[in-house]
Amino acid sequence: MKEQTKRNRLRRMDAADERQFMIDEGYEIYEKEGPPLGALSLHYHNFYEIVYVLEGEYSALIEDQTYHLKKGDFLLIDCNIMHRYHYVEGKPENSKRILLWITKQMLEGLSDGGVDLSACFRKNAYHFPIYYEEMLRGFLFKLAMSEIIDMELPGARKALDKGYLTLFFVYLNALCGRREYFFAAENMVDHPMVETVSAYVEEHMGETIRVETLAEQVHMSKYHFLRKFKELTGMTAHSFVINKRLIKACEALKEGEKSVTEVYQETGFSDYSAFLRAFHRVYGVAPSKYRDYF
Repeated sequence: MKEQTKRNRLRRMDAADERQFMIDEGYEIYEKEGPPLGALSLHYHNFYEIVYVLEGEYSALIEDQTYHLKKGDFLLIDCNIMHRYHYVEGKPENSKRILLWITKQMLEGLSDGGVDLSACFRKNAYHFPIYYEEMLRGFLFKLAMSEIIDMELPGARKALDKGYLTLFFVYLNALCGRREYFFAAENMVDHPMVETVSAYVEEHMGETIRVETLAEQVHMSKYHFLRKFKELTGMTAHSFVINKRLIKACEALKEGEKSVTEVYQETGFSDYSAFLRAFHRVYGVAPSKYRDYF
């Protein structure tokens, strides 16, 4: 019995781990325990992310909305969406959540062309009745187990994981299509300042964007704006603009209709070397390789 417990534990990731890129092919799933210290600044990635809250309370800023999450809530984050987490002070330190990362290619492969399993990411947060919550949690736990007892058939783990993932996303999409399971409005807060800044950057992507101009858009002094923006997003306004440019460049490279030179110029980077450094830092590969891959 002791050996079975040891082999059947959940995969773990340290709460302070700042890694925001995948090292496994297709998907990764972990249990995290404690305050989300590794994800307190705005970040994004080119894969889907699902957070299921096992214990504790969190707040998550996704683009221009904050979601207050409690035990049993599901948070769904689309590819290349800027987000960050907050730890709710005064709550138990033994807070836990399950974190699932999955690539677009893996999710498309699960559907086999029959259904759009990414549709659930059109909304960010959900709370399901206990029966459905426990069903989804069961699939996540099976995926997160580090070992399978008495399972030595070649390829058995891979086949089981694909089955669990398919079941999870089919049921999740069916539930997410029901309006009564959308997150309650009283658990969300809008942030007009972030929305206004984001919209301005999108509209003037290929131009020089000055901090003073952003402050004017939200009717604040430059220094008051910088302080409030950093306080809310965990990121400087300058870094926010750079990352918005990178997200736009990433999307353009995926489409493959423009050269790397056209992409970095149209997204407002001053020169290729600056674009190359920034892109490689976030996505782990050169822009040309990223474009060729897609």
